[in-house]
Amino acid sequence: MSGTTPIAYADVDFGRGSQKGELKDQKLGAGASQEIRFSGGAKAKGPRGGGNLRVGGGDWSPPPCWYAPTYTPKQLKKKVADSPYSLTGRAPDNGRKKQEIDESIRDRYTSGEYKDFNLKKQDEGTFWAAVPNPDEKDAAKRESCTDLPFWVKKGERPTRPDAISPKILAGLAYEAIRVPDTRVELNPKQRQTVNLPTWAWLDKGTFTPLSVTASVDLGAGEEISATTTAKPDTLRLQPGTDDATLHPASGECPRNSKGGIGTPYTKGNAKNTPPCGVTYQRATHDNGTYPLKATLSWKASWHGTDDTGATLPDGEFGTQRNITVHEVQSIN
Repeated sequence: MSGTTPIAYADVDFGRGSQKGELKDQKLGAGASQEIRFSGGAKAKGPRGGGNLRVGGGDWSPPPCWYAPTYTPKQLKKKVADSPYSLTGRAPDNGRKKQEIDESIRDRYTSGEYKDFNLKKQDEGTFWAAVPNPDEKDAAKRESCTDLPFWVKKGERPTRPDAISPKILAGLAYEAIRVPDTRVELNPKQRQTVNLPTWAWLDKGTFTPLSVTASVDLGAGEEISATTTAKPDTLRLQPGTDDATLHPASGECPRNSKGGIGTPYTKGNAKNTPPCGVTYQRATHDNGTYPLKATLSWKASWHGTDDTGATLPDGEFGTQRNITVHEVQSIN
């Protein structure tokens, strides 16, 4: 294991800025064995834009922090020599409190629970330390893993729920999935007409299942991983005005048996009711528009090492476009 500090994130790009959404062995971390590696991502060429899925409501959120193998005995000894207080993950206090904590930490690893930093057990294990999730905006949650580094023998894993595990990796993989922009195809493409149905659909070749795998080497030949997969499920339309009729009435357009959502418009169907779409009943005036919102929900699940796996909360990603509606009735 290399590196002398806990896992660092500042220069890491999950691949979320890539239009292709491809994660080619992206890494979290500075040392060989404690790095979390990400791979996978989008395979189809989607619309420009896009982003990470949003999970609305509920109790689920990506892990704010976790514990992972971080220091060899020699590395921890150097860390304590440089700055014991930094192991707490808190900003230093130059007062008496910091001095007391520094002394307590030195005692812990020199003559207390761990004799001389377990240097005599150098090849037998690793010190696990807290790792904050850089994407967690709440500092209190991000720094809620407050235990000092603790010893774990090679080939073993802590039973505590906040130790790195396939379940935690699944949450991080979910957080890294980037989906394409939810830009629906419309007919008519430009201006819509009062009382003439607007057909809406998604290209089934663009909106396909996406998977990201997160893995970490725990040392001693043991690696754990989890693959999270998100599948497009239901498109929700919001016309941006009460003077409109949704098709279907719920505004929820499910994925069909052919893998798409909605049906592409074909000539001669202008007056027919689309399986997915909207009919505007009032025109926009004075260069006004209606904000048509299209939100795609994605079903998520994961599977990992140790025969683990489960479903995850649905995620969603939406796009808004401005719609102009005119009163002249015509058939395109």
